[in-house]
Amino acid sequence: MPHKPAVDLRRLEALFQELFRKSEGEQYGLTAVDFFRILAEVGAKYLPASAGETEARALYESLRAEELALARGCAAGNERAWEVFLTRFRAKLYDAARAITRDDASGRELADSLYASLYGTEMREGVRVSKLTFYMGRGSLEGWLRTVLAQEYVNQYRKRRREVSLDEHLEQGEQFAEPATAGGNPGTLPADPATGADPRLEAAADEALASLDAEERFILASYYLDGRTLAQIARTLGVHESTISRKLEKLAQELRKKTLAALERRGMSRRQAEEALEADVRDLSVDVRGRLAQEMSARPFQARRSRE
Repeated sequence: MPHKPAVDLRRLEALFQELFRKSEGEQYGLTAVDFFRILAEVGAKYLPASAGETEARALYESLRAEELALARGCAAGNERAWEVFLTRFRAKLYDAARAITRDDASGRELADSLYASLYGTEMREGVRVSKLTFYMGRGSLEGWLRTVLAQEYVNQYRKRRREVSLDEHLEQGEQFAEPATAGGNPGTLPADPATGADPRLEAAADEALASLDAEERFILASYYLDGRTLAQIARTLGVHESTISRKLEKLAQELRKKTLAALERRGMSRRQAEEALEADVRDLSVDVRGRLAQEMSARPFQARRSRE
């Protein structure tokens, strides 16, 4: 959840003013107040509660202010912002989509399908809902767009596969029982008492998976669930194969660390937590595929990105 950092952001007003000037946000329909509010949102998401002024300055100075302003201008429906966005990124999105689908027509269809969610055709309480509000300026907007495009492709692929699978079962005359429930919550499968799986481990593992951002979920799902090679994932994200290898190793370490911490918060000692992690993952009722398939918008304030 977002929080309020300990540092007083009013002490960074001069820096915020300079970032707003560099962002050229006025041409995208943003005021200084609008941009300061966006910067405060970034700080609430990425700065730890104990962050001091030095850490806060380092974060804000690393942001891509112009691309952040452009994305938020587009999210607000500013015409000038969209002109710049389409001029700068339309061809790159088509190229990235073709690289993913390996087909020109399918690639164009994939790229076009993304524009609705980027533009924000849905309104909630009078506010335009656009995925571009989730870009936080920590890395290139182009890299962030490639990740969102790749996630959209995975979501569409899985949806089609589920529909085909369901149709095949129905054609064979199969019926589907209602899932078992736990604690009165429909659709929640209980842990099998015979396995001895500790529900705290399931909750901790679920919490760790939920903390992943879109790119991390995409990499893990592609490699472990869909059987893609490092080279295929690297081509999709436009990076080197060794980068994906390092990311997978780092993600495994981070997931273990987060799960251990979550277990300790649930009352386990360090030794108990480490022993719990030795459980067979098949004994857990965590919906790993469901967690990894979540769209970025499902957890807008908990993604921690290295390449936004």
